[in-house]
Amino acid sequence: MKNSALFFLIGLLFITCKNSDANTVEFATLSDSKMNLTNSLQTKKAFSANETSNTVSKETISRKLIKNGNVVFETSDLEKTKATIELLVQKFDGYISSDSKNEFDNKVNYYLNIRIPAQYFDSILKGISSQISKFDSKEITISDVTEEFLDIESRLKNKKELEKRYLEILQQSKSVEDILNVERELGKLREEIEATEGRLNYLSNQVSFSTLSVSFYKKVSNETSFFGKIGESFTNGFENLKSFLLFVLTVWPFVIIIPISYFLIKKWRHRKLTK
Repeated sequence: MKNSALFFLIGLLFITCKNSDANTVEFATLSDSKMNLTNSLQTKKAFSANETSNTVSKETISRKLIKNGNVVFETSDLEKTKATIELLVQKFDGYISSDSKNEFDNKVNYYLNIRIPAQYFDSILKGISSQISKFDSKEITISDVTEEFLDIESRLKNKKELEKRYLEILQQSKSVEDILNVERELGKLREEIEATEGRLNYLSNQVSFSTLSVSFYKKVSNETSFFGKIGESFTNGFENLKSFLLFVLTVWPFVIIIPISYFLIKKWRHRKLTK
C-alpha cells in the first residue's frame, strides 16, 4: 500500500514538472513573439520616422522659380502712364533695363523692360492693373529650375573638391613633367568651374529678379487740318529754298564762268565781223 502511494506521488510530481516545462516553453515562445512584434513595430516606426524625415527634407528645399511676364495695354496719356510705372518700379526696388518709343500703324508705342525682385512681381503687376481698364494681352510664365540648380551646385562642389586634390598633388610633384601635367589639368578644371559658376550666377539672378515686359500705346489720327497743311507746305517750301541756295553755292564757279565766257565769245565775234 505504501509502495502504491509512493509511485502515485512520483507520477504526480513528474506530470507537474512536465506541465511546468511546457508552460515555461510556452511562456518563452510567447515572450519571443512579443519581442519580435515589438521589434517589428519599432522597425516600422523607425522606417516611418525616416520617411517623414525624408519628406520634410524634400519639402524644406527652397524651390527655384523663374517668373516672367508680358503685358500690352492702351492708354490715353503716354507720358503719365510711363511716369506712374517708373514710380512703381522705384517703389519696389526694381529697375528699367530697356526703354524705347516708336510710332507705327497710327499708334505711338512705349516698350519698357522691367527687372523687379521676384517677391514684388505680383505687387507691381497689380499696381499697373489699377491704372488701366483692361489688358490687351497678359502672359505670365513660371519655370521651375530647382533640379537644374541643385545639379549645378553638386557638380560645382565636386569640381572644387577635385581642384583641391590637384593642388595637393601639385605640391607633392617633383618632376617638371608631372608639374606641367597637373597644371594643365588644373587649367581645364578651372575653366569648367568658372563656366559652372557663371551658369549658377545666371540662374540665381533670374530667380531673384523677375522680368516684366510692358508695352503700352496711344492711337493717333493721320488726318491733318487745312491750316496744318498750310503750315506743312510753308515748311516744305522753306526746306526747298534752302536746298536751292545750297545747290547754287555748290556750283557758283560755273554761274560766274558761263556768263563771262558768253560775253567774251560775243565780243570776239563782233570784232571779227567789224574787220
